[in-house]
Amino acid sequence: MPFVIPAKAGIQRRTWTPAFAGVTRREMAEHTLFTIGYEKARLADVIAALKSAGVATLIDVRDRPQSRRPGFSKRQLAAGLEEVGIRYVGLKALGTPPEGREANRKRQWERFWRIVNDKLATAEAEHALAEAAAIASRTPSCLLCYEADPGICHRSRVADILAAGQGFAIRHISIDEVTA
Repeated sequence: MPFVIPAKAGIQRRTWTPAFAGVTRREMAEHTLFTIGYEKARLADVIAALKSAGVATLIDVRDRPQSRRPGFSKRQLAAGLEEVGIRYVGLKALGTPPEGREANRKRQWERFWRIVNDKLATAEAEHALAEAAAIASRTPSCLLCYEADPGICHRSRVADILAAGQGFAIRHISIDEVTA
């Protein structure tokens, strides 16, 4: 099924419902798509947050699954997740290209979201969106990217598209909820 990217009327900061606000772990995992950003986090804290939410599959939506943060480069991350029974899937086609990352760093939001939307409208991204939807329909899944704030991260756009196409509820997992 093709994914249609709805037109974005203006750039707005998103408000997210905390992942653990009065909802049982089982209820959260059923037809919920989680997102998480690892900025300023330790791998152990991210894994604890994923396990607390009942995530079975982590979908990495970074264009370049490399990181200066210990444990977050693709191979290290996949190995760390595998140790605790969480599957790793990398979908680079859903990542933000270099010019989009530059626009994000410069806080050029209109340019950033245009680049993200253009990237997600490609045939390659459409195929990856269908793969992500299939995975998340079968198993509790979480989209991962670097940015801690989902309101300024492209993973929120990926999540919006998947929610519109598949009816997922979106919940952002905050590392602070688990480590507090």
